[in-house]
Amino acid sequence: MLDTRAGADILRARLNLEDCMSGTEDRITRLEETVAHQAKTIEELSDQLAEQWKVVEQTRAKLDRLTERFLNLEEQAREAIPVTRPPHF
Repeated sequence: MLDTRAGADILRARLNLEDCMSGTEDRITRLEETVAHQAKTIEELSDQLAEQWKVVEQTRAKLDRLTERFLNLEEQAREAIPVTRPPHF
């Protein structure tokens, strides 16, 4: 009777260990899936950030060109208009 009881205890312990291992494997699988999803998301965000940075650089270059153009036009306008007193003075 002792051997049967000990055998049953060993069997129960094995089943509990297998359940525990199965749960652990499921948990590890879920964690691996989560990490893979996050890695993909990070890569996509990195690509989007790189594209946005290109747009920012293009916009900055355009702003610099327009600023230079505006300053040149402003300087030309000052030279073209003589500063004289109006006739009523």
